Amino acid sequence: MNKAAILIVDDAPSNLDVLRTVLSQEGYQTFVASSGERALSLARRVRPDLILLDVVMPGMDGLQTCRQLKGSPGTEHIPVIFMSARNEADDVVAGFDNGAVDYIGKPLRMAEVCARVRARLQFHTHTETQLEQVKRLRKIVDTMAEGLMIVKADGLIDYANPACDTYLGYGAGELAGHSIGDLLQASVAAEYLDYFSHDAAAQGAGHGTREVAVQLRDGAVRDMDLTITPMQMGGAAMFIGLLHDISHRKHYESTLERAALVDPLTRIANRRHFDSFIDMEWQRAIRSSRPLSLIVLDVDHFKLYNDELGHAAGDAALREVAAVLAAHAPRATDLAARYGGEEFVLLFGETDSPAARTMAESIRGAIEALQLPNPMSPCGHWLTASIGVVTIVPGQTDLLTEFFEAADRAMYAAKDAGRNRIVAVHAGSKTWEAVKLMVKL
Repeated sequence: MNKAAILIVDDAPSNLDVLRTVLSQEGYQTFVASSGERALSLARRVRPDLILLDVVMPGMDGLQTCRQLKGSPGTEHIPVIFMSARNEADDVVAGFDNGAVDYIGKPLRMAEVCARVRARLQFHTHTETQLEQVKRLRKIVDTMAEGLMIVKADGLIDYANPACDTYLGYGAGELAGHSIGDLLQASVAAEYLDYFSHDAAAQGAGHGTREVAVQLRDGAVRDMDLTITPMQMGGAAMFIGLLHDISHRKHYESTLERAALVDPLTRIANRRHFDSFIDMEWQRAIRSSRPLSLIVLDVDHFKLYNDELGHAAGDAALREVAAVLAAHAPRATDLAARYGGEEFVLLFGETDSPAARTMAESIRGAIEALQLPNPMSPCGHWLTASIGVVTIVPGQTDLLTEFFEAADRAMYAAKDAGRNRIVAVHAGSKTWEAVKLMVKL
């Protein structure tokens, strides 16, 4: 372990000799100076752990020397103990006012000097250790990837680390003084402020981690995880808030969720999405007593198309058909989906039978107008489709399965009638009742 270094400053050679001898015997490394100017030079070069400084010296006295030591970044943290025969209260106060940590009266009692030196070095070592710990902790906080802020019980931000500033688009130190309510939605901010006000820090009750929408300085909103932990700081209730940016994760999750609902070939909705959507719209139609129309469409002689032109051409044809369907389902209450193979479905909310029939005829004509050659088709030169249409204002006794099956049967009736046509039915018609009867067989 390195010896503590002590700089002894006194214009009396006898004092220097005695102090140096005694302190060296105590195991300290000693340096001596007989003037304030020499003391400043040595202190800057040696950086001692402690300075014993005589107050009364010719030229630069001890008070002046101490002021210069405390005014220099390299020496300001070195503790100074004054030694002086001036023991009046004003003298002692002046010593402390100029930066001394202790004041020893002359004539010196060596046992007392050694005890005060020992105590001061122990305190200084402990303080230095604490300062080093604080520096290490500060470095960790300043370089951590998560945003960290310290929030007071009134919701005002007392401190934010650089990551927090970067996350939220603020400059260094700009977040301090802002309310946490400036960052969160009003309802969420009110919940946190209520939590702060219930002495949560004293009770040690954390608020856990929750996903919140945080408003950035430019007004944009970003998804983040916020963890609030209470603590006591100087007797006051404070709260540590950790912010973790999850916008990339949310984007990834959203991408996965969308991928799970989209047909990878045609890029329109898949069967899973459609089944969920039709169930929701069916219930909405029951509540509103508004008509719901369903189209089931099958590409005519698609196997012959694939056999003749190849599966790559078949895939391209399905994508073009899907684009036609998507263009005919622009509203939030509409959905076009690939239901399987060459079969597609479209649902139109709040759409009556004449409108649905008109839409189906437009779709049929648009597919034929693509003029995709189908040389093996017995019903024309181009790729075509057979379409079944069903419209209903559903009631509590109606079944969604019968509704879907009726549209499917209508599509097959279009095929049986020669393909490249539509067959439309609506609830209450003779055709509807006949279809329902077939469904039940």
